Amino acid sequence: MLEKEEILLLIYFIAIIFLLVLFVVIFFMAFQRRKNKFLQERYLAEQRYQRELADSQIEIQEQTLKNIAWELHDNVGQLLSVANIQLNVLMNAAPKPLYGQINETKELIQEVVQEIRSLSKVLNNDVILKNGLLASLQVELDRFKRLGYLDASLKITGDIIPISSANEIIIFRILQEFLSNVLKHARASKLFVHLDYKEKSLNIVAIDDGIGFNTALKTDSSGMETMRSRAQLIDAKFLIKSEIGKGTQLTLGYSYKGNK
Repeated sequence: MLEKEEILLLIYFIAIIFLLVLFVVIFFMAFQRRKNKFLQERYLAEQRYQRELADSQIEIQEQTLKNIAWELHDNVGQLLSVANIQLNVLMNAAPKPLYGQINETKELIQEVVQEIRSLSKVLNNDVILKNGLLASLQVELDRFKRLGYLDASLKITGDIIPISSANEIIIFRILQEFLSNVLKHARASKLFVHLDYKEKSLNIVAIDDGIGFNTALKTDSSGMETMRSRAQLIDAKFLIKSEIGKGTQLTLGYSYKGNK
């Protein structure tokens, strides 16, 4: 009889221990699940914050560029037009030997007005939205060729697939930043841009034949980070390859899944 009671007590004890262990395991699993959920929510919240911050910065940059475009087109352009009118008046009163110099000055002013108009087109996002990525990019490359900075060419392959307007602007700004860096630092004579429209993605390659740079060295330039952060906004693959004396290559891969 005593042995039966001892066996029952042992069974009860084991059962209690088992229940306690089970409770601890369930509690631990619930705690871990809640902790993981909290960490995930905090990570997502941080990601949303970083994305909203980047969106805000880009919105501010776009508005700044738009304001500059307006100032160039409306104010500077008008001042140059007035200067051209004054030169016409001056020509009527000037001696004939000065006609040649005055005409040259007028032609120079007209060229400057044309360049200002071209520049204002690629700075104003409303114009980019209207013209689209390809036309805006061609305007930018034509401007470089016209000014004699470098020989710039554009190649388009594949069937053109429409991209959301917001993402087109971001892609154009990435390319515009790269082109700006080529003009400032590369000392290049040739620039080639290739847009390859695939079934699921748009693959972009931009190559210059400039002096290149060591990508392993950190620089104070914000251009690289600006391009990279813009690419992250549209979930595009971004890569810069460069070697000293061998030029620089930008590769951008945009998936159409990013169209919104």
